[in-house]
Amino acid sequence: MIRPLYIIIILVLIQLFITLLTNGFALSQDEAMWHYIGRNWFRNGLVPYTGGVDNKSPVFYALFGLSDTFFGVNYWFPRVLGTACEAVGIYYIYRIALKIADLNAAILAMSFYGLSIMWHGADGRYTSYTETYDVMFTIIAFYIFLSAKSKKGFFVSGLLAMIGLSFRLSAGFGILILLGLSLYKKKEYTLTFCIGLISGAILLIGLIFYAGINLHDTYMYMLADNFGAGSTTDHTFLWRMEQFYNMFFYSEIILFYPLIFIYLFINKKVDWLVLWSILAFIGINIVGNYARVDLKDLLPSLSLIAAFAVAHLIKTYDLSMRQIMLITWVCFLPKLLEPLVNFKKIFTGEDQKNEKYGHEPYVLPDESAGRQLGFWIKANTNATQKIFVAGYGSQVQAYSERISPSIYFNVTQTAVAKKRFYNDMKKNKPDMILVPVFSEYKQYVDADLRLYIDSLVAKDYRYETCMFNYSIYKRKVIQQVF
Repeated sequence: MIRPLYIIIILVLIQLFITLLTNGFALSQDEAMWHYIGRNWFRNGLVPYTGGVDNKSPVFYALFGLSDTFFGVNYWFPRVLGTACEAVGIYYIYRIALKIADLNAAILAMSFYGLSIMWHGADGRYTSYTETYDVMFTIIAFYIFLSAKSKKGFFVSGLLAMIGLSFRLSAGFGILILLGLSLYKKKEYTLTFCIGLISGAILLIGLIFYAGINLHDTYMYMLADNFGAGSTTDHTFLWRMEQFYNMFFYSEIILFYPLIFIYLFINKKVDWLVLWSILAFIGINIVGNYARVDLKDLLPSLSLIAAFAVAHLIKTYDLSMRQIMLITWVCFLPKLLEPLVNFKKIFTGEDQKNEKYGHEPYVLPDESAGRQLGFWIKANTNATQKIFVAGYGSQVQAYSERISPSIYFNVTQTAVAKKRFYNDMKKNKPDMILVPVFSEYKQYVDADLRLYIDSLVAKDYRYETCMFNYSIYKRKVIQQVF
């Protein structure tokens, strides 16, 4: 007999192997942004949107603030916590499948889901991202909803769904499915579910207000300033089409497609699982970033669909469950090349040296270089000095443990962001400025921002050195004549 607990343990061990043995053994650029904001909140008393800006919620920044409080600058704690949350999601996928179908379907569902969230095509390395939390709370909300026998269950389901929404707005598509199911069951249940949603919203707004975070800033930086020219969603149609094909036709997600067709053929109708998948798919395309981690919003519903389809085939044609499981694991197992290479580096050491930089061709520094440069800055500055890293330098900023003079410490190029950035830099001159010399800086950062930094450096700073393809400038000391 295949034991669910053993499957979860194996999946967790594989996930830890993948997530902890990533290139550079360091925070990713995104993780570094969130760690910086969370650290400024918990260590320096600068609440989100005053100590740094990104489009995530205060609840999420708090996780990284806690990570810094207990363990300092690290990449492992948020990922271990995320892995634990994924394990919870796997368990409740199992419970949903067991409730709707049978044990075979439940075992298959947890296997499909647990393996697919580790795919390279879903950026399985990054368990610390918001998708992990919004998907986990959505899955639990679905299970409690489907199991509810009283108003309390529907209330709790709504409450958890709102918590999921607080991590990522894509959880709203799951909420729409639950609202539809509640209307199908009984209108009274819809009201109770909505009360749960509203209660969750009131609780979260109350916590934000209690923490001293400006509600208008929360709205502005989480939502309003994330659309339009210069925002993270500002991409050409051609770019979107290319990323669309990469995500949905050149990734492991295609393994699900035959099983979806089998499910539709068996059911001969579009049910709530199919609608959940469709809405998640629409959500990914509305945002249009096509970040690989976005694929995780699709995986719960697709895993259940695939499990029910395969379980039906097993029952109809008397197939061997063990053989089917073997095929599933062989086909869906994530690639392990990167963690295997990095596992070797634990014993051989990192080969990242500054001597590889500082000469043409100027290559983009990797995660290890960003971490080492941050350590160098920390060793060569004091805690009160402000440091500015031009471009996308959140890793350097995080590992330096120094504060940026602007809330836009990682370049944002909307009109609102640029105006605030210029004002911040005028009021708070940094003691050190780092300017990239690699070509990606000119490629991705607007000319007006680059020219502003160049003029600032030319006027008030002197060249110090070049490390990891960053030119480092220190502020000139003005000598007063009496």
